[in-house]
Amino acid sequence: MTAEASTQSNRTAGIKPLLVVSLRQDRLLIAPWIALITVLSASSILAYLWVFPDQADRMALANAMGSNPALSLVFGPAHNMLTSDGFNAWRAGQLGAFFSGLMTIFIVVRNTRAAEDSGQAELLASGVMGRGARLAVAVFMAAIASLALGVVCFVVTVLCGGGVIPTVLLSASYTASGLMFAGVAALGSQVSGDARGATSLSIATLGIIYVLRGYADTGDLGNWASWATPLGWLGEIRPGTANNPWPLLLALGFAILLISVAFLLQSKRDFGFGMLPQRPGRPRAGLARTIWGHSLKLHLPSIVGWLIAFVGLGALFGTLVTTIDKIMANSPGIPFLQGGEGDLAATMSFAFLGMILKILAIIAAVMGVQVIMKIHSEEASERAEPLLAGSLSRQKYLASHAIIAFAGTALALLVGGLFLGIVAHASEPTINTWQVLHQALVTIPGASVLVGLALLAVGAVPSRRLVGWLGIVATFALTILGPTFNLWNWALAISPLYHLPNVGVADPDFVGVTVLSLITIVFTTVGFLGYRRRDMNI
Repeated sequence: MTAEASTQSNRTAGIKPLLVVSLRQDRLLIAPWIALITVLSASSILAYLWVFPDQADRMALANAMGSNPALSLVFGPAHNMLTSDGFNAWRAGQLGAFFSGLMTIFIVVRNTRAAEDSGQAELLASGVMGRGARLAVAVFMAAIASLALGVVCFVVTVLCGGGVIPTVLLSASYTASGLMFAGVAALGSQVSGDARGATSLSIATLGIIYVLRGYADTGDLGNWASWATPLGWLGEIRPGTANNPWPLLLALGFAILLISVAFLLQSKRDFGFGMLPQRPGRPRAGLARTIWGHSLKLHLPSIVGWLIAFVGLGALFGTLVTTIDKIMANSPGIPFLQGGEGDLAATMSFAFLGMILKILAIIAAVMGVQVIMKIHSEEASERAEPLLAGSLSRQKYLASHAIIAFAGTALALLVGGLFLGIVAHASEPTINTWQVLHQALVTIPGASVLVGLALLAVGAVPSRRLVGWLGIVATFALTILGPTFNLWNWALAISPLYHLPNVGVADPDFVGVTVLSLITIVFTTVGFLGYRRRDMNI
């Protein structure tokens, strides 16, 4: 064997057995993602045929979707609402690509930097294993999961009535998104100093790309804007209308580029460290001398990052208020614009901002639930038990995290609402900035219910903590998609955001805010009582 062949063999040593073991360990973590995205696609076909059986219903749907820029932010433009495949591409296309990216980000980080942080990677590296084996295995796992997602989604969606060509292109877009963000995570794992930083950086990149894609699809920027982001490339496939497969090659090339750069950086960085140097800790405890300071210091970097994001989101979405005037000019009789009082333009602009604030409330609740979930992760890593072994009570420890979760959620909504109102007022002088901020204020109880639900689960029954995330998913579906499918009012009322008042009307009803606040108090109380009684680390 030549020296070059021997070197290549050393670099790839251990990949096959590690890949087999890693797939066996992660299969139960990957399967729910594949099931979620597959159900999202297949249910779109089934729901469309059930809810919109005739042409008149489909025309009404097309008018409603084309008239609501808030929905374009989330789902992208509605190119064809007259067929089930076009509806599926709109409802499941960008969301499926987003979830596919999340799936591969978690796969790659879990099998690279998380393994280094836990010491597992060092143990494996002490055997016969090439330097790039762990990263290669993580990328292979992400690729396998993405391909499996594409195949399963295609088969199930076609069996539910989807067209072959549109479905194969839609499913391929999920695979392409998974590969691209596997590259993003592989790169983030080399740059960041630990797994938490790599995950935050990768998810932040995915979130920024998704928001920019939504802004490009909603704003009046021209066709070029759709090509400015990787998710925009996937949107240009347009399953069910153009059926254009060429953007998939662009996505594949982008994924290969990112992964190649990640392998290059991996060969140059030290084991257990990122390319960005970590700052040494302070010689004195400082803020962390009390449990309140300790919890604040634990969550502060994440909270600051979220608040900066809300400044950007508020300012970005505020510029979209001018799209309402164009919608009114092009379609003055559509349902979305009816029922206003006084100045119709101002009323409809404020209604649009109210919908944006509901979207911001869901995002803010994600931040709050993330803080609550940190309580369980601190337990699982055995960092909470030494703190509670002394005089620190469980209630005080839990309160130190819960207050940050609720206060952070409220502050994020107020910051987002403030900048939303400022920029919206600059674009449309009839919009009152303080009225938008007031609407953001009454939206806080809706988001707090979701944080309280997560606190209840983590505090009382941590084995059911997934309920916290399910609450956010259900609220998103009912708030954004519920009206589209003409769901019953009792079903829509399950969402806490359904009960928020509109402060833009003459006599707003604040009963819903009171009820939501009481529900949050009940959830929080049950969470605290359960946390006091249950065993730790269960």
